[in-house]
Amino acid sequence: MLGQMQDWPLLVHRIIDHASLYHHDREVVSRSVEGPIHRTTYGEIGRRAHRLSNALQKRGFKLGDRIGTMAWNTWRHLEAWYGIAGMGGIYHTLNPRLFPDQLVYIANHAEDRALFFDITFAPLVEKLAPQMPTVRLYVAMTDRAHLPDVKIPNLVAYEDFIAEGDEHPFPGREWTEFDENTACGLCYTSGTTGNPKGVLYSHRSNVLHGFMAAQPDAMCLRNADTVLPVVPMFHANAWALAFAAPMVGSKLVMPGPKLDGASIYELLETEKVSLTAAVPTVWLSLLQDLEKTGNMLPHLNRVLIGGSACPRSMIETFEKKYEVTVVHAWGMTEMSPLGTLGTLKAKMDDLPYDKKLDYKTKQGHPPFGVEMKITDDENGELPRDGKAFGRLKVRGPCVAKGYFRGDGVSSFDEAGWFDTGDVATIDPDGYMTITDRAKDVIKSGGEWISTIEIENLAVGHPAVAEAAVIGVRHPKWDERPLLVIVLKQGQSASREDILKYLDGKIAKWWMPDDVAFVSEIPHTATGKIQKITLRETFAGYRLPTAAE
Repeated sequence: MLGQMQDWPLLVHRIIDHASLYHHDREVVSRSVEGPIHRTTYGEIGRRAHRLSNALQKRGFKLGDRIGTMAWNTWRHLEAWYGIAGMGGIYHTLNPRLFPDQLVYIANHAEDRALFFDITFAPLVEKLAPQMPTVRLYVAMTDRAHLPDVKIPNLVAYEDFIAEGDEHPFPGREWTEFDENTACGLCYTSGTTGNPKGVLYSHRSNVLHGFMAAQPDAMCLRNADTVLPVVPMFHANAWALAFAAPMVGSKLVMPGPKLDGASIYELLETEKVSLTAAVPTVWLSLLQDLEKTGNMLPHLNRVLIGGSACPRSMIETFEKKYEVTVVHAWGMTEMSPLGTLGTLKAKMDDLPYDKKLDYKTKQGHPPFGVEMKITDDENGELPRDGKAFGRLKVRGPCVAKGYFRGDGVSSFDEAGWFDTGDVATIDPDGYMTITDRAKDVIKSGGEWISTIEIENLAVGHPAVAEAAVIGVRHPKWDERPLLVIVLKQGQSASREDILKYLDGKIAKWWMPDDVAFVSEIPHTATGKIQKITLRETFAGYRLPTAAE
């Protein structure tokens, strides 16, 4: 017997319809690419998204067409997402930080039919356009007065383009009807090993993910919140904030192209932001700016940190010095992207702060909708005791069941589990801790050493700005850890200073065999440490212990 409830498809554009009807005057503030601060509302964004959708249909775009966006977080990018999705198209975010040949590969692999881009990227698009034969329309996300003078075929200003669309007297009534499992968004992995792979989100998965993100023990989003997603929309759905914030009517503050510490602080202060989200490198820049200026964060309530492991010292600085709660999070493009969030459970309320911090440094526990386990190399499930570590596998309604066009099939098994490529532990309370990427873990004398744990401890040294650990060949132990350090500007430290600081904090046999000081550590297009490049740089490095 089936239930007698209405069949109400979970479609992404229903979110902006809800926001524009019931939170119509709630502000969306953007630092525009042209420069000035721009202010609009959910009501206006809903109307303009409808016009954009209609303009696309008038130009002949249809259900299933992939439409690229190469843009910063602004009101226009938000409108484009909802307008594209509303006519049955698939918004395809292109990460401008990728190499040009990767961008060409991605656009051609997706067979994008149009490209919406910010004028920041006009020279790049001009260079790429001749190599993207399927793209037949280019929309510069600006007005006619700021249209760049570039040789790009079929170029139109965004404001002129949406003016082609009709505005329906009853917003939401003219959306195209289709199944909730229809494809909605396409985002490619950063391609650190081989070509980037496409993850194809559905309307249903994006709506469910928005619900998951808004939960109290996830991001705890409310209408009263002012949310600053520093994490770009081209990084896995801006961690669901482009859906979750309009869903509850939170005020949105979009940072545009300026992501330096001073610019972020300006928006946090002037717009009274209560929640913000980004990768650790962004917060490192903000904290350095605050240290210089002496500014505080009186309005900020909580900060979401993910993308790579958050050092314990960073959590402690935010919480003790600035009284801002840190929510450490983990996820992947393949997971839409949220997988775990480090909120504390009721049983931890009375713990001393240091013990609470032990839990906050873990990647967190999964929200409802994410199943998680760890296995050995033979796929045997390992105990959730916080000690055993193995391959981390996940499944759920917002987890990919395969890559676009059938790439990477070996990452998915018949039972629906996706192998994340991470090595992790899970404790009895469900808190998961990433110990390494499977390809980065150091195997020394038959034992595994976690590079992430050493890195997070090293960053706690007062002179250290950033740290990375890689395995270097050793004649006796196969591999031993080399600690690569970037010092803070104006600070100094020796190899002995760093090793003394680590002494007693990690197992003796985990202690790095040497410390190398560099001016910068390479990062991927998504802000993660590029260890493959570091391993190439130090390929011939001879450890001082190699002669032992």
